[in-house]
Amino acid sequence: MDWFFAESVDGEHLITGEDAIHITKSLRKSVGEAVTLCDSSGVEHNCLIDRINDEGVFVHEISKTECQNEPSVEVTLFAALTKGDKLETVIQKSVELGISHIVPVLTSRCVSRPDAKSAAKKQARYQKIALQAAMQSRRAIIPDVSEIITLEKASKMLSDFDVAIFFFEGGGKSLKEILSSPAKKIAIFTGPEGGFEEREVELLAENGAVVATLGKRILRAETAPIVALAAIMFETGNLE
Repeated sequence: MDWFFAESVDGEHLITGEDAIHITKSLRKSVGEAVTLCDSSGVEHNCLIDRINDEGVFVHEISKTECQNEPSVEVTLFAALTKGDKLETVIQKSVELGISHIVPVLTSRCVSRPDAKSAAKKQARYQKIALQAAMQSRRAIIPDVSEIITLEKASKMLSDFDVAIFFFEGGGKSLKEILSSPAKKIAIFTGPEGGFEEREVELLAENGAVVATLGKRILRAETAPIVALAAIMFETGNLE
């Protein structure tokens, strides 16, 4: 059943904007067909289309239930900016895998260094990708993509997490070892194409991040966060 988000649903609901266009033009749905709306409290509402007109798509609820699609851990990805549209792929796949928050980070070796205007456009684009991926994967939430911040600022946020994990090509602890103790709020850091500088490794370690490895092979900047998140979801029982 096709999945959409709504702030609230109370019996009857009017779907407007891009969602209405998608339902009528792309999905070519008609009166009597089903859609699911997930509200801001994580309740999924199974609905049928009543009518379609210039105002939008009118639906009514036939049943509702608590969405069970969210992982048991809240993971925040601090991903270094990468060249081209690689970060868009990372955001899309991370949302599908169950990420809760995504924070683009500017590090010393980032080739992409957008100005304020370009950064705002990128953030809006990234958030739209997160929304589309959340709809496709039937998430109960739309993961937020924050503004671009510096690694220094990101390092000061680590006290908010049960564990912060910093993936470094130079090696470190295994995820199995790090996650042997229960953790609900997890932060993960991945680097740009050129990797992290040694002083950045020290900065994160000084602020409580645990240095981790993803194996003996060197992964591309856009591969590492997806592999890391999939491994975390597996180790915490969220791929069962």
